[in-house]
Amino acid sequence: MKKSHKLVVAIAAASLMVPVAVAPANAAGVKQKVCVALDTGGINDKSFNELSYAGAKSALKKGYASTIKYIPKTATSYEENVAQCVKDKSTVIVGVGYLLGDAITASAKANPGIKYIMVDYPSGGANVKGLTYKTNENSFLAGYMAAGYSKTGVVATYGGAPIPTVSIFMDGFAKGVEYYNDVKGKSVKVLGWDTAKKTGTFVGGFTDQVKAKELSVAFEANKADVIFPVGGSLVVGTVENSLASGKSVALWVDADAHLAAPKYDSVVMLSVLKGLQISVEQAIKSAYDGKFDNTLYVGTLKNKGVSISPLYGKYKSTLISKQLQTEVADLATNIAAGYISAE
Repeated sequence: MKKSHKLVVAIAAASLMVPVAVAPANAAGVKQKVCVALDTGGINDKSFNELSYAGAKSALKKGYASTIKYIPKTATSYEENVAQCVKDKSTVIVGVGYLLGDAITASAKANPGIKYIMVDYPSGGANVKGLTYKTNENSFLAGYMAAGYSKTGVVATYGGAPIPTVSIFMDGFAKGVEYYNDVKGKSVKVLGWDTAKKTGTFVGGFTDQVKAKELSVAFEANKADVIFPVGGSLVVGTVENSLASGKSVALWVDADAHLAAPKYDSVVMLSVLKGLQISVEQAIKSAYDGKFDNTLYVGTLKNKGVSISPLYGKYKSTLISKQLQTEVADLATNIAAGYISAE
């Protein structure tokens, strides 16, 4: 067993860091005017944009916001999209995705009276709350299950863009496969990511489903029968290919595919979930409660900020053995407790 995968006695990573400053707070009970600046992929990407906006909609429904709107990522820059939120006199601005980090940071510095929530990016100044997620943990579980499911002994992953919030999924997935090999004495191969070199296969963006399909076809040609796309709606290119070829199944990312796109149930083995909706909702609620600060949120298996979906249909009943299901559940418990490292 590799050294990085040995059982360790450790304290699980804390989900909150001590705040260093507090943003100007409204009085408790003041409904917020919320603006959500999206990344590419769009409001209906069945992934991180849609889930983050769902968090804002939930805040509106529960009375934490008076109005919400979203600004799509178009041909204009991220800076211009965030500036539109400021122009609309928003009291809370939510930036969705790592690539908005610089735009949010600059806008927050120029507008200290506005509260900013940054999805997939660390906290910044006193008025910027970062929401981050240890998706290597749940991806580790997915990698272990994919390795146990594979009939060819080859699985694959690819990402939208080579940024940390994408590669963390890919690395966790590959390390989960490595752990399976260590425990079982197997040699399941991972295409698309090298855990030593930290390099892999990327589309170059989050919208080109044609290229996503081409990559999937190429992985299948190299015998991969499980493919893990990390790129929002790019997964559609993969699952459409899986439906047509019958040679592979897919893992969905961020959302639960059974709920978001049930027509793909036959070719989606598992979804690797990120708790975007609840964390965005809670951050908006903190502004409503007059308790907003720049404490960094870190979603983990322990605090249920990341997880894997239930198995559905034939995957639960016949295709994935009860033994493998039990092993993955035990693995999740041990990672959450800090006994096994997903790093």
